[in-house]
Amino acid sequence: MTLHTDLGLTDTNNSCACGTGTHAHAEPTMSAHRGAPSTGEGVTREHYSVGGMTCSHCVASVTEEVSALEGVQSVSVNLNAGGTSRIMVVSSKPVPADQVRAAVTEAGYTVVDA
Repeated sequence: MTLHTDLGLTDTNNSCACGTGTHAHAEPTMSAHRGAPSTGEGVTREHYSVGGMTCSHCVASVTEEVSALEGVQSVSVNLNAGGTSRIMVVSSKPVPADQVRAAVTEAGYTVVDA
């Protein structure tokens, strides 16, 4: 039998470390570097280094938009809050960088080539 003690803690601001409180990021900065795609049998993996993502909401926003691109099978994010995060886009065919850029912009971020 496990006993759980209620510490009486509540979330007073319902926000994250990004500091906006509303997640309406006005001018977030995101620097992305596209690495050379690696391919397998019918699979393309493209890697991006991304700065500026600080929370799960940031990850979810970018993941949702990039996942909607034609051919994308999955998007994996290794979040390094406040630092450089790694994104891997797995697709059935190479996804043009301008489409990834547009998807990230739609999520409310800016991609800057390194």
